[in-house]
Amino acid sequence: MPFDTWITRTLGIRVPVVQGGMQWVGVAELASAVSNAGGLGILTALTQPNPEALRQEIRRCRTMTSKPFGVNITLLPSITPPDYPAYARIAIEEGIKVVETAGNNPGPVIKILKEAGVVVIHKCTSIRHALSAERLGVDCLSIDGFECAGHPGEDDVTGLILLAKSSKALKIPYIASGGFADGRGLAAALALGAQGVNMGTRFMCTQESPIHQQIKDEIVKATERDTVLMLRSFRNTARIFKNRVAQEVVAIERRPLEQGGSKADFKEVQPLVSGARGKTVYTTGDKEAGVWSAGQSVGLIDDIPTCADLVARIEDDAVNVVSGLAKVVQITNGARL
Repeated sequence: MPFDTWITRTLGIRVPVVQGGMQWVGVAELASAVSNAGGLGILTALTQPNPEALRQEIRRCRTMTSKPFGVNITLLPSITPPDYPAYARIAIEEGIKVVETAGNNPGPVIKILKEAGVVVIHKCTSIRHALSAERLGVDCLSIDGFECAGHPGEDDVTGLILLAKSSKALKIPYIASGGFADGRGLAAALALGAQGVNMGTRFMCTQESPIHQQIKDEIVKATERDTVLMLRSFRNTARIFKNRVAQEVVAIERRPLEQGGSKADFKEVQPLVSGARGKTVYTTGDKEAGVWSAGQSVGLIDDIPTCADLVARIEDDAVNVVSGLAKVVQITNGARL
């Protein structure tokens, strides 16, 4: 076992790679495959319609792997929010040992999880939010750079800066998220003080991922320029794949500003950004059916491997990169030459 980090020791995994929680994607087939490959698979709680459905998905995942896996609970603004504490309690009742949290006002859910002895990894897009989560008692932070899919926050700070800053500012372990897809990225994250990496988009494009083959093919064809930021004017920025619907949303947002007005009315974009339309993309393979999350790491993806092959390749490539550094950095007895 070449890796010995807080994340491998604490979670009981071989490779310090965590599959990010992804709506409509983080189901038993993918989570179990990642865990069987030596990483940490994650079930996305809100992909299930209710807490009891999450219970059944956890049990289904256990029929596919004997290895550790976790649950993601993302708290999002909503007129009628889901029963987040109920999802947390189901995870606890089903013996889940690690939960990834993200989103707004996570304190009550974190309290429930920590009282039950669950390891909590909280995802943050800024150092100030990371420090707040640290004070709430989380065990580890997932530091999410501007390159990430989904919600990168409003500060536009890249992972390179956030990770280096984290090594100075944080007292608890952290993993790197946003823009990671290969072994070279894992090696870089470790050099920046992270205990591992979190990958979402890369795991979308695997054999076991539940999304339609045509969407996987689109990810392979994409470059690092094929994502776009929407909902910036509403301070709910999301990075998504650049398709016609995404570009229409951005155009609607820009129109009032170009005409000297204030921001657009959310009602104008609401039908375009609905989650139901995004789910349709994954089930039908129509990339134009709605908006769908993708990080800039699409530019690093050029195949659709099994999770086992992907994790093994990341492991080998990271080891080779770190070993190769010995050729350019020569140290004798701990001192510089």
